[in-house]
Amino acid sequence: MDQRIINLYDRFTHGGMSRRTFLERLTQLAGSSAAATALLPLLQNDYAKAAIVPANEPRLVSERVSFESPKGKINGYLTRLKGNAKRPAVLVIHENRGLNPHLEDIARRLALSGFLAYAIDLLSLVGGTPANEDEARELHPKMNQDDALVALVAAVNFLKKYPESTGKVGAVGFCFGGMMVNRLAAASPELDAAVAYYGRQVPAAQVPNIKASLLLHYAENDAGVNAGIADYEAALKANNKSYVIYQYPGTQHAFNNDTGAARYNKAAADLAWQRTIAFFTEKLGTPPKGA
Repeated sequence: MDQRIINLYDRFTHGGMSRRTFLERLTQLAGSSAAATALLPLLQNDYAKAAIVPANEPRLVSERVSFESPKGKINGYLTRLKGNAKRPAVLVIHENRGLNPHLEDIARRLALSGFLAYAIDLLSLVGGTPANEDEARELHPKMNQDDALVALVAAVNFLKKYPESTGKVGAVGFCFGGMMVNRLAAASPELDAAVAYYGRQVPAAQVPNIKASLLLHYAENDAGVNAGIADYEAALKANNKSYVIYQYPGTQHAFNNDTGAARYNKAAADLAWQRTIAFFTEKLGTPPKGA
């Protein structure tokens, strides 16, 4: 697909452009309204097609669980293998469209690998994630990101003390969630491991506060996010932080999201996921198998 079209969709999904303007520009790039209509399903997320782990997976216990934060009640989706064993916990932080079926699926993938996974809904701060993706994206900017960070710090403490948790807690986030993983690492001394997928970086002045080990996944074609990599790495190195950076050739922003055909890259997503599971296993401890 034409890189200009992918860049246009990226600008649309990250705000600052109305749907009408996006469709007008897409039509111009595609050459006709019919061509634009044909391209749209390839750009948009289709949650019905990409549940790698079914919502009713019999090996898992999955439930809606809320916790109290200094910013009010926060909702989320908790999932784990059946049995009473204690497990390392992983906090899953969504993109800029709230807690949707794809992020719940990510949590179930982690659960099948043995982790206690909690996919948080930060849009709880503004009423909760709507079912409609466009509505969720429009609601997202109304959420205060500093309040979201406070809620994430509380989520780490919630998972650390959860009955089925070993007390070791990691976090993984994508896009907006990747940025918030970086912010959380700088804000929570209780976080043990952090994995950011194509997430914007924190200022160098905040890097000394990071205690968690970091795994940072970046796409090749992601100019806005990638502009901060060099300074971030320099600050991490200067402050003797534990980190690993991978950049995946030929990939777009959101290459891990298998619900979006235009940007998903299976080879890169599979490799990044293997590295993510290995990283959490190393930093949080080997999770027990199911019952």
